[in-house]
Amino acid sequence: MSDKIKLLYYALWIAHPLLEIGIATFMLRRGLHRKFKFFFGYILVQLATFTVVFLATLHSYSSAFYLYWTLDALSVLFGFGVIHEVFVDVFRAFQILRDLGTVLFKWAGLVMLLMAGVVSISSNSTLGEPWMQAIITSQRCVRIIQVGMILFLLFFSHYVGVSRRQHSFGISLGFGSFAVLELVLISSWIGNHLGGTWMSILNMAAYNSSLMVWLTYVAVKRSARDSSHSLLQPQRWEQSLSDIQHPLPADSLIPMFEGMVDRALSRVHRDEPQANAQAAAAGSSSSRGVGIPAVRIVSEP
Repeated sequence: MSDKIKLLYYALWIAHPLLEIGIATFMLRRGLHRKFKFFFGYILVQLATFTVVFLATLHSYSSAFYLYWTLDALSVLFGFGVIHEVFVDVFRAFQILRDLGTVLFKWAGLVMLLMAGVVSISSNSTLGEPWMQAIITSQRCVRIIQVGMILFLLFFSHYVGVSRRQHSFGISLGFGSFAVLELVLISSWIGNHLGGTWMSILNMAAYNSSLMVWLTYVAVKRSARDSSHSLLQPQRWEQSLSDIQHPLPADSLIPMFEGMVDRALSRVHRDEPQANAQAAAAGSSSSRGVGIPAVRIVSEP
């Protein structure tokens, strides 16, 4: 590695904690650490990971080996929790959709753990310990979900009323863009299209870009929700799920009463034109001086 590449490598690496400290500071000032707890925890875990790796380079890497992988596993868990936080914030106004998403989120987590376990058991021992392969597999699963999350917000933000200046969108944008590049780099590394040094440099540059996106979003006050967008579509989803969850019983009297009211209203609407015509005829007759002749009652002698 040349001196220029080494300088670029360390510059990108040192920028990680500086940007992360800025993100954590702004989140504490604006109270966002209470709203996005998992995202705040993710930033703190990344800071701890940098500290462990930095100290390991100065002393002994073997002493921090297990601590690094423990922090990496925590990073995967917090990254998975961020997905749920973003989903809850997006569908905050729709309780049934939010509950359905929470159930699907739990099942996705279970499937991810099962997949990680299967891969760790069936993987080749030369690629690392089984528990290391499980962590790596879980991390890649989280990256794929993060890509799907940002694609969902990009295409459906108009329907759910999410502004692209909202914090949830900024968090998703940072994770999604970094996940796309990381997955591309992994595929390039497997196919031997990219060397290890340049792969690390590009990966760190992509992560720094995500940190810049997050810093921008937390530093500037953002609107909670864009109220100018129509929310008719998610309201229909909400109503449909509510009808499925709470169906009317077969012997309910509500449909019968609704039918009676509809028939009464339709009968009133049919009688109104005839009544109006009779009233108009009576009014025109009185205006011409024509009225009903008076009847004289004559008593017999």
